[in-house]
Amino acid sequence: ASGFGYNGDRSRCFAFWQEFRKCYAMADRPEQCTLQKDDYFECLHHTKEKARAKTIKIQELKLIEQRKKQDEISRKLTDSANKSNVMRLGIIEDSDKQKESSN
Repeated sequence: ASGFGYNGDRSRCFAFWQEFRKCYAMADRPEQCTLQKDDYFECLHHTKEKARAKTIKIQELKLIEQRKKQDEISRKLTDSANKSNVMRLGIIEDSDKQKESSN
């Protein structure tokens, strides 16, 4: 943490460090600067950002699993409807027969 970035400029967290240092110098108690300290550490380590990304990924995986389950249920319902006797009774024509008769 030399204070210099990759190109010799200020580091990406330098502004947060200055804000924290200014608060710490003017504060009566160090506890008054916890927000600035948290901002500076977040800039350095990205812990909150990583935790948020992990939470989003977990939620996304849960939604994918739910969709798979719903697709499986709807597939089973569709299969059972296709195997039912309604088609055999001639009430509903088979989609293949409808295509042949229309051609």
